[in-house]
This record gives sequence, structure tokens and C-alpha cells, in this order.
Amino acid sequence: MGDDFQAGVFLIDKPEGASSFYMVRKVRKALGMKKVGHTGTLDPFATGLLVICAGRPATKMISEIMEGEKEYLATLRLGMETTTLDPEGEVTAENPVGSLSAQVVETCLQSFRGEQQQVPPIYSALKHKGKPLYHYARKGISIVKPPRSVTIHSLDRTDGEMVINDDLPYLTIRVVCSKGTYIRTLGADIGNALGCGAYLTSLRRVRSGCFHIRDSVEGKYLQEDGARERLFKKVLSVSEVRNLLH
Repeated sequence: MGDDFQAGVFLIDKPEGASSFYMVRKVRKALGMKKVGHTGTLDPFATGLLVICAGRPATKMISEIMEGEKEYLATLRLGMETTTLDPEGEVTAENPVGSLSAQVVETCLQSFRGEQQQVPPIYSALKHKGKPLYHYARKGISIVKPPRSVTIHSLDRTDGEMVINDDLPYLTIRVVCSKGTYIRTLGADIGNALGCGAYLTSLRRVRSGCFHIRDSVEGKYLQEDGARERLFKKVLSVSEVRNLLH
């Protein structure tokens, strides 16, 4: 596949520090195409699956691809809160964690499973009057959007049943959720429910609908020579994606 390429879908493992749009630009450059878009933003600090569509027949499927449930792995730093709910913000509070038993943590997680109302974070790509909320937040303007319904299909610890305390203030979780769920907000809400606050120190998307990170191209290689060849080794055709979606 080369010069006759018209459209396709690429699964990219976004590296930490890169914006989602930066990865779109890299794919656009590698393919020499303008019509390229992604199916859901990952914050710069986050890593993992970014589904990128190239060519009009593929970009027309973006909204349908976005409907799928998402799966994330996340690490919470308990006892601290930040402006952005992640490592990129300024610390706004520090609280003692105390000693949180496995049962206390499980009871807390249980309360977040299922359908619920979630307020989008003020630092997000959600639009207000045509501009993302983070555009206003960086200027000190907090635009609070109304809560919206999201569903947490599963929420489990991945770090065993160890006690969390001030010496080991971390909680790692696996989340399967509906589209539009903010894991940063979930992390902060879990921290508040546990009485000590929290922010996300790491976030990795491993699945989006029927697409999995194991089938992806490492995004760091898109900055090197041979990016086009690497992409075409794992390209999904429009018909393949259509079959996966239906």
C-alpha cells in the first residue's frame, strides 16, 4: 500500500507529553494527507490508544467509533490535589491519607460503579463558545459545565489489597466506562470520597470499543524516518473497520 492509499484507520500508542493533535499532525505528515482526525482526545500526560482516521471515508466513521466504551489503567496519588487533577497542574491541597484498608477502598469504589452524573473538569477539551475549556482555565476563568450522565461499567484495583497510607499513598485502578467519562474527575471524586483528595499521576488508555492497544503502532516512531512504512504495516481498511463496528 502506498501512493494509491485513499483511506484507513490507524491505532497509535501515544507517548507521554505529546498532545493528541500533535500525533494527528505526525500521521498527516507521514501520509501526505490533510483529511486526518482522531476519535477522542488523550491528555498530554496520558499515554495509550489513539484511534486516528485518514481520508474522508475513514473520518466519516469518527463519531461511530467514538461511541464505544473505553478501558483505562490509572494511578491516583492520594492526599494531594492539583488544579488540573493531573501532574501538569499546581498543587492546591495536601491532606493526610491516614490508613485506608482494602475494605474501605473497595466500599468506596463500589459507590462509583454504574451510571452517575459527572461534572467535566475545567481543564478539558470540551468546547464553550467554540473554544476548549482549558483555553479559559489558563486565563483564570472557570467555566463549569452542567453534570452529564456517564456509566462506569467496571472499576477495580490492580494493586492487590494492600493498605494505603501516608508512606504508600497510591491507588492503581482499571476502569471500563462509557464515552465522555473523565478519569481525572473520577480520580478526584474517589479522593474526595476517601476524605483525603487525589489527583491522577498516570493514565493509559488500553482499549476504545473494539480497538486494543496491543494492535497499535508506537507513536514515538512517527517522529522518525520510516513512519509511513510503520503505519501501513498495521493499517485497518475502511471495510475492516466497518465489519468490526457492526
